[in-house]
Amino acid sequence: MPPFDLARPARATADVSPCGACAVRPLTVCAALDEDEIQRLAEITQSQRVAAHHTLFSEGDTAQNMYNVTSGSVKLYKLLPDGRRQITGFLFSGDFLGLSVDARYAYTAETVTATTVCRFPRRQMDSLLDEFPKLQRRLFSLASNELAAAQDQMLLLGRKTAREKIASFLLSLSERAVRRGQKSNPIQVPMSRSDIADYLGLTTETVSRTFTQLRTHAAIRLLEGGRVDICDETALMEMTESG
Repeated sequence: MPPFDLARPARATADVSPCGACAVRPLTVCAALDEDEIQRLAEITQSQRVAAHHTLFSEGDTAQNMYNVTSGSVKLYKLLPDGRRQITGFLFSGDFLGLSVDARYAYTAETVTATTVCRFPRRQMDSLLDEFPKLQRRLFSLASNELAAAQDQMLLLGRKTAREKIASFLLSLSERAVRRGQKSNPIQVPMSRSDIADYLGLTTETVSRTFTQLRTHAAIRLLEGGRVDICDETALMEMTESG
């Protein structure tokens, strides 16, 4: 698959909107709209398939589009002045990205796995936000959730030990899976150890060593396909609370 593959635009018809059949619609910004309004959104929406490890947009690029993840996973990061990378978040099905307070993106978005997104041109989306205030309120709610996640991230990067950080990270992935209507366990951990390190403020070696320690103490099992089985949820929760 080429890095970017644009599927047919999700054009609405008089009978049915392709967005109406979207499996992640209840989780997304689209949940605020009724069927007639969804058709209006579908008229400006284009589905985009992106291969793993490719950039959707880069920090500093003109913010021309907004995106909704419908499958796969995406990492968000900023480059520090010394060249290091700080991953600020991971996004999955139902998550929205591309909001910006000015005309440029504040971070880089790169796919972790093969990913499908709905792409909304910013100017047309802004017009819909003016026309449908409840869509604007939904976006504000998503932005508030993003702020709360950033605050949690600051806590993770603060006083927690490596083991506490990894335990918190795994439990967070489990909770997010439940919110997407998926099983809480085992969890998908599609990102690399290096990605996890850049997210938690650790070294790759520390992340790998901590996973090994948790496995040795029977708190987790490492499965094929990037999955992690949480064997002792209570133990992980106690680790997160000890900091």
